[in-house]
Amino acid sequence: MHRLSLSSRLALLFAACTAVVSLFAGVLFSRASEAHFIELDQQLLDGKLMTLRRALPELQSNEREVKLPDELIRQADLSLRISGSDGQRWFDSSAQLPEQLPQQPGLSTLSHDGTDYRVLRAPLYPEKADSPQLTLLLDITHHQHFLQRMQHLIWLTVGLSALATALLGAWSARSGLRPLRRISALASGVSAQSLNSRLPEENMPPELAEMAHNFNAMLGRLDDSFQRLSAFSADIAHELRTPLSNLLTHTQVTLTRPRPLEDYREALHSNLEELQWMAQLVNDMLYLAKSDHGLLMPKRESLELAAEADLLLEFFAPLAEDAQVTLNREGNARIEGDRSMLRRALSNLLDNALRFTPAEGEVRVRMQERADGLSLSVENSGHGIDPQLLPRLFDRFYRADPARREGSSEHAGLGLAITQSIIRAHGGQIRCESECGWTRFVIELPKRD
Repeated sequence: MHRLSLSSRLALLFAACTAVVSLFAGVLFSRASEAHFIELDQQLLDGKLMTLRRALPELQSNEREVKLPDELIRQADLSLRISGSDGQRWFDSSAQLPEQLPQQPGLSTLSHDGTDYRVLRAPLYPEKADSPQLTLLLDITHHQHFLQRMQHLIWLTVGLSALATALLGAWSARSGLRPLRRISALASGVSAQSLNSRLPEENMPPELAEMAHNFNAMLGRLDDSFQRLSAFSADIAHELRTPLSNLLTHTQVTLTRPRPLEDYREALHSNLEELQWMAQLVNDMLYLAKSDHGLLMPKRESLELAAEADLLLEFFAPLAEDAQVTLNREGNARIEGDRSMLRRALSNLLDNALRFTPAEGEVRVRMQERADGLSLSVENSGHGIDPQLLPRLFDRFYRADPARREGSSEHAGLGLAITQSIIRAHGGQIRCESECGWTRFVIELPKRD
């Protein structure tokens, strides 16, 4: 079954509402007109009744000729019947009067031979119990014709107004829904090459402005994700190209001629180092892929961060001594977390700090418990980082050092990205600050209930 468009639904809804309102107004006007005519007829007949009572003070049953007042005679649409208290007819002012007239006193309406009458029946002498009965008949055919024409006009107006409203409603709905069609056209044209298209929010109606803003934000996120994915693919190829080339070259050179056993053993050891680095790179990428899909599920155990930090500082102490860098730890804190994951995150930060700390410099680990959790920072002295580079430090394969060593078996630019994924898996946040000759990575972890 074909579904109606939104424009058609709005047009039909407008038409239905207009028809109902027009019909309601028409019915009210028709009822009011009819009530007005009845009131006028009531006043007219009451006046004629009073005139007859004054003109016929002593009417006898044997009187066949009744002298009617001139004002009654001159009014052609008014007729009179006089009957006795027993119902016997005494006098008719017109021969075309119906044989049967209403017997109930008061005002009523009667139709006879295509003529409509307003009938008023009342006693001629109200003070007498056996008073003759007067029946005044007023021809209201022209009133009824007017009401019928008005009803026809009402129906015609309802139909025309509904049709006009449907057409205008369809045009208005189509014009009002133009921004939606623009959104649809933009969405249908979205591709990897057109993610930079945006909707003009300033020209949108208030009802659609928020949707346009969210749509533009979605396109922005898609564009950013696609750019990151493209850069990620390029970085993977960049990182793997050098070790693969080394492996191929070294293997081809080794196989060019027969060599001693020691040369083959040395070549295999060299290839093994490259393969181990590539395996570690693949494992790190899989680790980040699990993080992206929310598959990192940290274990929860009570940890003394000071003890964990001291173990790592002891491990890095020989490297720090060779680089003439001082290692310090301040404060203590307890947390419910995964020991191996947090050790890896802290180890990445310490390794990163040692690499960028100049001789005679210092690396400090600070931790502090707070009411809502804990704060842990790893900071090192030395040259600061450009503020424009800080948001990109946690990107995969990104290195702030312009002297990028391709295919390094030690640093592939994934350490900070892995650290960030571990902290987020624990429900925390990590950020980098660089000012006044110090660079610090601040970790904030919430307190587990």
